[in-house]
Parts: sequence; structure tokens; C-alpha cells
Amino acid sequence: MFAGFLVEHGVECASSRLADIDIHPCTGCEACRTTGTCTRFSDGMNDLYPVIERSVGLVLASPTYNYTITPETKTFIDRLYPYFDFVEPRPGPYVSRLAGQGRKLVAIGICEQHDPADMRYTLPVMSDAMSVIGYHVVDQVAITGHFDAGSVGNDDGARRRVFDATLALARAIGAAG
Repeated sequence: MFAGFLVEHGVECASSRLADIDIHPCTGCEACRTTGTCTRFSDGMNDLYPVIERSVGLVLASPTYNYTITPETKTFIDRLYPYFDFVEPRPGPYVSRLAGQGRKLVAIGICEQHDPADMRYTLPVMSDAMSVIGYHVVDQVAITGHFDAGSVGNDDGARRRVFDATLALARAIGAAG
């Protein structure tokens, strides 16, 4: 839904559906602390790393499963761990190599219930984790009352909120007037 709008406004973008990508969960082997990349797995994340590195903006959307993000979204976030540089042994301070580059994020949570409070941790988990990685949160969109796959695309109010958020993202990265 948002990729088409961004392309219409001259923003080059890629779109991925995490549920369709084979991404293994992080095992905490910490090899990436020395290599700067995940060497444990050769999976779909290897295709996403270069896209992330050349992207300034990110729209991260997740349905709400049991008050939080989906396992696929959590795995994606966990697999961003190689972007952290540690200056001392454990636990030691760290900095993200993606920080300070003007990266922007729109977080979108979708929930079957009608009260946004029923999303609980969905938006904070995405926003807080991506902030630590180096993204400034432009907007958080709570879409409620949706269970069926694809139903958000048929909801004019939800589409409008996503449109407004992606427009704000495009403006924040300097891609739309």
C-alpha cells in the first residue's frame, strides 16, 4: 500500500513481506561482533542487509500477536544486531553503524481489537528497537479492527492514516514537497 504511494512521489523503494522471507532467528552466537555481519546463516536477511544499508527511510509494519509484534518482525529486528559496534567487552557500550545518518522510520501496527491499547507493545517494540539502531521515528500508526489479511487495504480511514504517515516519511527524508 505505501510503496506505491512513495514511488508515485519519486521515492525509490523496495518492499518486502517478512512472512515470505526465510530468516533464521538469531542464536546469540555473537560472531557478528567481530565480523560486522551475520556469518551464522545464509538466508533471506543476507538479501535485506544491502537494502537496509542504502535506504534512508523504513516503513515497518506488523500485525499484533498476543499484544506484540509477530515472530517474523522480532526475528528481523534481532538480525539487525550486526550493525552494533562494541567498544568494550560484554556488556560494554555500543553504537550502531546506522546511527547519525538521518534514517527515518514509520511504524505501523495492526490489531483485530478496536481499542489501540490492545496493541500494547506492538508500536513501542518496533519504534524503540529501531531508534536504538539509528532510526528517528517520524510516525506510529495504530490500525485497529482488522483481522483478515488484506482488509486494511479496503479501509479508507486506515489507508488515509498510512498515506499521511508515508507522506511524512517522504518529507522527512527530503523526497516529497
